[in-house]
Amino acid sequence: MTKTAWVFPGQGSQKIGMGIDLLDLPSAQAKFEKANEILDWSITEICETQEEKLSQTLYTQPCLYVVESLLADEMCANSFQPDIVAGHSLGEYVALYVAGVFDFETGLKLVKKRAELMNNATDGQMAALMGFDREKLEEELQQTADVVLANDNNSAQVVISGTPEAVETLLSKIKVKRVVKLNVSGAFHSHLMKSASIEFQQVLESEKFADPKFPIISNFEPIATTDAATIKKRLAQQMTNGVRWRETSLEMQKKK
Repeated sequence: MTKTAWVFPGQGSQKIGMGIDLLDLPSAQAKFEKANEILDWSITEICETQEEKLSQTLYTQPCLYVVESLLADEMCANSFQPDIVAGHSLGEYVALYVAGVFDFETGLKLVKKRAELMNNATDGQMAALMGFDREKLEEELQQTADVVLANDNNSAQVVISGTPEAVETLLSKIKVKRVVKLNVSGAFHSHLMKSASIEFQQVLESEKFADPKFPIISNFEPIATTDAATIKKRLAQQMTNGVRWRETSLEMQKKK
């Protein structure tokens, strides 16, 4: 029997104008208003007219969470439902909301705090690599301090994260067909986010998580689970560890 997976994208998938077509939905309007109240700024205003702000971590993450959550709500309202969920980095919070681990408001408050902490992280750099010798890359990562594999997206596309000096050193040691420096403030999903992660873990501990309605695959440990305590423990590790998306895709294939 074929099963359905819902996957939710993270930072980088935002686009000016996103979510505006949802304004006609009565349920969406109420959540936009609640989001504006929590954030103290307008989601629709940022998404519709302020492209520069939309690309800034502080705004990107809450905007994506709200728009993706509303899209998922509409799917559920039309009798669609996943058998398993996952999300890429920020997208994991949408997956948790859809699975009923926490409500919309709790998720947005967590995302708001996460965005603030990550936005304040500086002195880091991230770069997407496409077309490379994976064995050579992994070898050089082991030998180069202060740079790690932040996003293992697939066999031919990854993101590295670290200090600017370490990122440049690594790039000088390997052959890559294409390198794209990411427009982010810090070295996300690396040990350089430790202080932000410690502060965020304290926030997480104060929130109650429910067991999900269906299995969730986390970024930190890509093994499906329906245990709330395990989900919270994994989420707490997300900020300082890589997004294991390639393995997430493989795990989903096992659930067919």
